[in-house]
Amino acid sequence: MIVHIRRLVPSDAEGYRALRLLALRESPSSFSSSYEEERDAALQGVAALLSDEPARAVFGAFADAQLVGLVGICRDDRLKMRHKGFLRSMYVAPLQRGTGTGKRLVAEALAFAASMGGVRQVNLSVTAGNAPALALYESMGFKRFGYEPGALLIDGVPYDDIHMVLSIESS
Repeated sequence: MIVHIRRLVPSDAEGYRALRLLALRESPSSFSSSYEEERDAALQGVAALLSDEPARAVFGAFADAQLVGLVGICRDDRLKMRHKGFLRSMYVAPLQRGTGTGKRLVAEALAFAASMGGVRQVNLSVTAGNAPALALYESMGFKRFGYEPGALLIDGVPYDDIHMVLSIESS
């Protein structure tokens, strides 16, 4: 099965929302948002998230016409922090894992970050127990720089985060 990666646009809002809700149910400790917070989001608001903005993008992986993976990238808009991009909301559907789809999504997001001009690094946070995600990010050159105990609290259970950074060259 051939997987295509492309930037999502407002007309992808319905597919994005469906996969995002699956991600929040299937991997709640991987996201700071929750299913309960996002399930009733208006489709118009989701479409706005996917609008063409120079400082942020969401990329999707499509197997045939089915959206099977997501990753977001944005930059900080504050003057002293505009050199930092943030990788967020990474998710690949279970049946697509282990196929290289995640690596391709991250590569596309990093290329976008480098094209923004002035971005020198990309940061991310990953749940400490998520070994496959840690392995993916480390294989792409991300380095650990911090550990946050109890970053998330889900049903009374704390989850720790590992903070990672990758230096990039902007074009």
